[in-house]
Amino acid sequence: MPKSNPETHVIDFRAAERLLAAKDPRGAVKLLDSVIAAHPENTAARLLRARAFFAAAQLRPAELEFELVLEREPDNAFAHFALARTFERAGRPEQARRHFRLAAALDPKPEYLRAARFDPEA
Repeated sequence: MPKSNPETHVIDFRAAERLLAAKDPRGAVKLLDSVIAAHPENTAARLLRARAFFAAAQLRPAELEFELVLEREPDNAFAHFALARTFERAGRPEQARRHFRLAAALDPKPEYLRAARFDPEA
């Protein structure tokens, strides 16, 4: 059976979700590479791959994937939050602050508001 059919891509996507949950981000990235090669427009797969890159401490690839997701979905609060965490981890606090604030403005979840530190000191 060929590896590149829509059903296989769904199976690979779900398996990648499980691998990421099981703390195997590199395995998740490998599965998602074929899904994204076949469906480059699939934002959900790109967001999952960005999360896997982040979990594997591959910050530059994570940054690029989160930015691609945000080009397509500029109002994706989670993608802004995750990109901010990526910038924070990479020692880029100004860029992180901007995306934490965008995330909080788009979706006032308590964790987003805390990260955005909407106070005069921030």
